[in-house]
Amino acid sequence: MTGARTWILQQLDAERGRWMLWLPVAMGLGIAVYFELPSEPALWLGPAIAGGGCVAVAFAPAGSKGRALCIGLVAAGLGLGLVTWRTSNLAAPTIGRPLFSINVEGRIADIQRLPEGKRVVLEAVRLKGSNVPPAEMMPVRLRVSLSRGAPPLTVGDRILVLANLSPPSGPAAPGAFDFQRVAWYMQLGAVGYALAPAVVIDHGQPSGLVRFIDALRADITDRILKALPGAEGGVVAALLTGEQSAVDKDIAQAMRDSGLAHILSISGLHIVFVVGLVMGLIRYGIALVPPLALRVDAKKIAAVFALAAALFYTALAGAPVPAQRACAMAAFALLAILLDRTALSLRLVAWSAIIVLIAAPESLTGASFQMSFSAVIALIAAWEMGAGWRRRLHDRAEHWRHRWLWRALVALGASLATTLIASVATGAFAAYHFNRLSLLGVVANLLGVPLTGFWIMPWGLLAMLLMPFGLERLALVPMGWGVDGLNSIAFHVAAWPQAAALVPSLPGASLWLMTIGGLWFCLWRRRWRLAGLPVVAIALMLGPGKAPDLLMSEDGRVLGLRDQQGVVHVASARIDRFVSDTWARRSGQEGARKWTASAEEQALGFGCQTGLCRWRKGPWRVAMVSDDRRLAEACGSADIVLSTVDAQGKCRGPRLVIDRRDAWRDGAHALWLDETGVRRETTNAARGDRPWVPNSPSRQATAVKAPGA
Repeated sequence: MTGARTWILQQLDAERGRWMLWLPVAMGLGIAVYFELPSEPALWLGPAIAGGGCVAVAFAPAGSKGRALCIGLVAAGLGLGLVTWRTSNLAAPTIGRPLFSINVEGRIADIQRLPEGKRVVLEAVRLKGSNVPPAEMMPVRLRVSLSRGAPPLTVGDRILVLANLSPPSGPAAPGAFDFQRVAWYMQLGAVGYALAPAVVIDHGQPSGLVRFIDALRADITDRILKALPGAEGGVVAALLTGEQSAVDKDIAQAMRDSGLAHILSISGLHIVFVVGLVMGLIRYGIALVPPLALRVDAKKIAAVFALAAALFYTALAGAPVPAQRACAMAAFALLAILLDRTALSLRLVAWSAIIVLIAAPESLTGASFQMSFSAVIALIAAWEMGAGWRRRLHDRAEHWRHRWLWRALVALGASLATTLIASVATGAFAAYHFNRLSLLGVVANLLGVPLTGFWIMPWGLLAMLLMPFGLERLALVPMGWGVDGLNSIAFHVAAWPQAAALVPSLPGASLWLMTIGGLWFCLWRRRWRLAGLPVVAIALMLGPGKAPDLLMSEDGRVLGLRDQQGVVHVASARIDRFVSDTWARRSGQEGARKWTASAEEQALGFGCQTGLCRWRKGPWRVAMVSDDRRLAEACGSADIVLSTVDAQGKCRGPRLVIDRRDAWRDGAHALWLDETGVRRETTNAARGDRPWVPNSPSRQATAVKAPGA
């Protein structure tokens, strides 16, 4: 035991130069622990941990491992304190129940283009009608989908629209995506859809830099869609302004299945293209003027312009997490050029992660943060590990007669390796968040990325430069040709057999182990890094848990069951496509369908009739009721009753009764049946006492805050 301890300490000493890379990991650990807690921690807890760590740092010997651990404790405490403070600071009222046919007045803060219309975020909201919430419970912000008949709108306009509103929806099942948590950090108190065209009350002007950029993004998106009204216009808008909501649904699905979806999300690929294009244009432009080139440092001037372009592009795209990470890395690299320093790649990633976590600590739990950083960390680690290979390839090229051919082969191999490494690094996270793996992404990226870099993005940059003169169509049309080719690549690869595979949902422990094992393998340099690979393997071997046998949506209107073959079906009169598809995807299948009993089951009295479905698993007789008139019949012949109608006090015979009131109170339900009993989970119980969870004490404590408090 002593020998193993000595060996570990020796390895740590040898890796002293890499200790700093674990600083954002410690901060992320504090944030991750916050989201795993069953109840809201006190605001003082994080600062207290950080303060205790600071005291320990002061007493620890300089440069010692103990001091490094104490610094990590300070970072973890800061992460916990930061996310706790941000959650409290963003507390805003949320409507407690659906509101129908209500007049909504508000100022447009953001406009999103959809294939079927527009979606606007309103602030300074007023609700007019019967049964509106009191002033102190009025939403700070809400989001409304408008129909195609909406008038021309710009950020800053104040509109009036008749709409149906509802609270932000919770997870469709325990462990599923939690939109209520996302809405909490966006301060969205309601979502809904318009029942009539919106009316512009006042044409306002956006105030402040953020509003100005939002308005500019909306204007650029409008001009793109006007110049390219077809399907390629939505993709061009996504590439230039980050407005993915305008992308056609079939194209978006093909991009996901082919492994090209990352091109639609502004990230490192796009920032690199912009920085490279701007630096190249400025440097070569200066070189064309010899008197100027002899008197100025063209490289540093180009770096300044490239930095400005990266910052502008990131802001224009709405600063999504991948773009924040890429922009921060580009900024550090360009600043290193200006200061005549060498940029250390993994250090850039570490500082970029710290900046992103400080700006939005809640982004740690999102797929964008995890996939973006996993890809870039894996690529840089592979680049470091391949240093010897690169030297040998370079030496061999010196003795190769046709050097251009050798360089082309090396470039092709590098492109394949890059795509493969990024796909492997992000694949597990894609499986966890989206239940989908792209198996042929290498082929699609080998064709799509060069097309994007050498044709699409240069035309996009030219279009942005021509927009002030109203000549953007001259560049957008050829850019659209390239996008049409990109779409064709996505559709062709997605159509191949086994292009994408659906996988059942992985447990949370898998995500923790994958992250820890992957970081251990990538952040260290010595051979002990290999210990991270078994941890990743264990994470994947854990596999998905057993899918639930019965399901009920959070509004109590959709019921589902999983048959003996593991296929998810809808067993209620109402079918909510989003909810049912989420249930199916988490079980590893494409989509849920209406349940129809087999001939054998029908002979035994099972199946669906008007408002009532009967099903059986083992000793359990199950009735799913969608019609109040069939409730008594169901209660008299079943052990378990799931009801979309009110069954409180009306159904006493069954051993378990769950109706819509239970769903409204506890969220979506999932039930597992076996010979020994029934296990029941609800989304609200699984999430715990958190401010974004309806009916929780934390939510009730923050709900009384006035807008802007």
